[in-house]
Amino acid sequence: MNAKVEELDPIILERGGTRLTRSQVEAFGREIDALREEIMNDLGEADARYIRRLVKTQKGMELAGRGLLFLGVLPPAWLAGTALLSVSKILENMEIGHNVMHAQWDWLNDPALDSSTYDWDNTCPAEQWKHSHNYMHHTFTNVVGKDRDVGYGIMRLSDEQRWNPLYLFQPAYNWVLAALFQWGVAFHDLEYEKLLKGEKSWAEYRVQRRKIMKKVRKQVLKDYLLFPALAGPFFPFVFAGNLSANLARNLWAYLIIFCGHFTEHAEMFTEEEIVGETRGQWYLRQLLGSSNLEGGPLFHIMSGNLSHQIEHHLFPDMPSNRYRQAAPRVRAIAERYGLHYNSGRLSRQFGTVLKRIHRLALPGRRRANSAPV
Repeated sequence: MNAKVEELDPIILERGGTRLTRSQVEAFGREIDALREEIMNDLGEADARYIRRLVKTQKGMELAGRGLLFLGVLPPAWLAGTALLSVSKILENMEIGHNVMHAQWDWLNDPALDSSTYDWDNTCPAEQWKHSHNYMHHTFTNVVGKDRDVGYGIMRLSDEQRWNPLYLFQPAYNWVLAALFQWGVAFHDLEYEKLLKGEKSWAEYRVQRRKIMKKVRKQVLKDYLLFPALAGPFFPFVFAGNLSANLARNLWAYLIIFCGHFTEHAEMFTEEEIVGETRGQWYLRQLLGSSNLEGGPLFHIMSGNLSHQIEHHLFPDMPSNRYRQAAPRVRAIAERYGLHYNSGRLSRQFGTVLKRIHRLALPGRRRANSAPV
């Protein structure tokens, strides 16, 4: 490309053997827009049946699980009850709550699936989560300094983050975060670091903390006092079952979410890189900053279809059951532009997440997370 043409149509992405000009990036964006419009215009009764059947199944599993835990003195009943309650909590958290609060089902005009009023089975208040996740994370995906999901305020997951000695211990406290994931999500938006720097007022902090503690009390009372108390002498069995189900849900949510953005080749970005960002560039950042997981239909449902993390970030308000339809077409579009479509089995992707966590625990700066082409 000669200098005059480059001046009119500058190269804005250059990685390995791939060079994309501004017009090519915008053409990529128009193809993604067209795909979104095609699928969204096709939504109908089959989609409605899917989510309503799923909600009915989830509620049935919760009822059966809690009922079996009341017979928890019998080991088979306790194991079955805990398993059913665990799956129920995972479904409610991942495929129902997360996606409902993304407004994926608002088009149904169903009060039970309304993003503005839905309250999920989690310690994080819905209103706060929609700010930290729907707005901050999805708008500024993997932008260091803007997307607080990069490290959750306690981990170094990008070379752009300044190293400090506390990060030496992140391979260990990474597992603490995994076990307590819903609690990390709940207190995430308090932004302690901004409070300490004087960038956030104590009054604002106290208002947020009150809202969080109100939701925390509700969840603790339900799972660790109310339902165990209803079991009378079987209190310990119900308490232990609820604790185990919440732990299973936390570990699963952590696993899926970390594999969505912190695999070896998931890209990170600086604030300078998104100045003047166009829609096509925003789509490009979502593609390069996200990672997919391969598996069967049940695996995708259990992951909340966040196994299609790329499609979720391109189309956050698209009903999640449609991501499987969109994925091969997004991959084909990416390949036409020479872009890496980051996808792999869960074991492989999580292995690269652990590799990143351990590498970035050490000092040094090395841009080793660029996607291959």
